[in-house]
Parts: sequence; structure tokens; C-alpha cells
Amino acid sequence: MPPVVTEAIVLHAFNYSESSRILRLATREAGVQSVMARGARASQRRFGSAVDLFAEGEVQYEARPGRDLHTLSRFDVVRSRVALGTSLDRFEGASALAEVMLRVAAEDETPATAFDALRAGLDSIASDRDAMVASIRAIWQLLGAIGFTPALEACVQCDSELGPDLDVSFSAEAGGVLCADCASRTSARRLPAGARQQIAAWLQGSEGAEDDMDVLTGAAPRRLLRLFVH
Repeated sequence: MPPVVTEAIVLHAFNYSESSRILRLATREAGVQSVMARGARASQRRFGSAVDLFAEGEVQYEARPGRDLHTLSRFDVVRSRVALGTSLDRFEGASALAEVMLRVAAEDETPATAFDALRAGLDSIASDRDAMVASIRAIWQLLGAIGFTPALEACVQCDSELGPDLDVSFSAEAGGVLCADCASRTSARRLPAGARQQIAAWLQGSEGAEDDMDVLTGAAPRRLLRLFVH
């Protein structure tokens, strides 16, 4: 079959043998794919910064039907994102975003909007003043682009409507918010109204009212994200 040519971002990379590297790539057309960069460790001339985490560019690889590992033949880097390595917060945020992409994206079924959300998220983590907020926003926006989202407007168990100004309970196991009656019969965490509105805005691809988040409300999206993804 003909080689695959697509845009890609390096999510994960590790050494293989004395001369090669295996890369986990987020691609625009084919979801998450694994490729082997033969000779990448032996010489920087062939792939250069393409084997670095979060590098982005156009790749060409030889797809092997029925196999999970393909052969990388070309990676033309257009963005290396070295700023993500300048602080621990930025690197950890970018790594968390990449890990979510690896966890929830599927081969050949992930929409191109997820690739766009990943790209925008990495760029915002690299440039925003508050890398932690940028990271949480980016992960929620990526989940929204993939369609892997919790229910936030109605109780997931009884379907009763929950107004946007209500403090509610959130259950990761149930997949969203619960009314007071249903929450009393299960383990759930409190979700302040402001945090729920902020998460909803992120899932729709906007920034919402990030500047107005107080300490408690700002911590809630982070805690719930950890529960929901894991």
C-alpha cells in the first residue's frame, strides 16, 4: 500500500535497540499511531529534532496492514516547542495533555478536531502566563473535541435538569453530575456552580471566565479532571 503522509505531533518517544527510536504520534488523519525511526539514535542527520517530545510536522510512514508498529521514513519538523522544556509546570502540563490523547484517542477514528485541540493546547501551555490553568483548559478542550465528555446539565441517573447556578455533585463513575437525591445514594464530589460553568465553557472550546475563578472553584476542575480521566 502507498505510504501515509499526514501532519503529526510526537506524544511519546523511547529508545529501541542501539540505533532506533519508537515514537507515538498523534496524526490528523489516522489518530494515534506508533512508528519506528530507524537510525534516529545513531545519527541526528536523518530525523534531527523530529524525535523530540511535542515536535510537530509532516510525516511519511510505511503502514503495515495488521501491525501496530509502522516504519517512519520522513518527518519534516515545522514546530519543535522548546518552550515546553523551560519550566517544570509547562513540561508536566504538556505531558499530561499528551497522556490524555494517548489514553482516549483511537486509531483511525479520532476526529481531526482532536488534533487541532492538541496543537492549540500545547501552544497555549508553552505561551500562557499560568501554565497550570492552560494545561487544565487544554485537557478539557481536548476531551470535548474527542467527544469524551461528562454530562453537566442534567442528572445522569434521573435526568432531572440542574440549573447552571446550582452547586451539584459529580460522579466520575456515573459520567457526570447528580441531583441531591441521587447523590445521597452514591459517592460523589461537590461541584461548585462556577466550576461547572467553567468546565462547560472549556468543553465547548472557549476560555470562559478563567480570570474570575477563585481558589476553590479553580481547584475543582483539576480534581474532577483527574477523577474523570483515570
